[in-house]
Amino acid sequence: MTLLLALVQSSQFIQFAYLQVLDLLSTVAFLIHGVGEANPIVCWSMQMAPHPVAGLALVKLFGLFLALYCVRMDRRVLLSRINLFYAGLIAWNLVCLILAFEF
Repeated sequence: MTLLLALVQSSQFIQFAYLQVLDLLSTVAFLIHGVGEANPIVCWSMQMAPHPVAGLALVKLFGLFLALYCVRMDRRVLLSRINLFYAGLIAWNLVCLILAFEF
């Protein structure tokens, strides 16, 4: 029960989970438009899974377990830096998606 309370109180974990959902959605948008995955580990996972989105979701789930480990080991500063990286990555993904559409 204390772990659940710590997760709820950890804004970095909540932000990480939210950013993972946004990254998953932006990746799916790229896949729909025919753009391949750049990360070789994620690409491999998508190829090995019965459906590419299942492989992608599995990688995101693994990321959540790593974030949980960061919270348990009191590595919240590390998690906040990872969140900054993902926030930048998602912003870049959105810019690329917007530029891909011809007005």
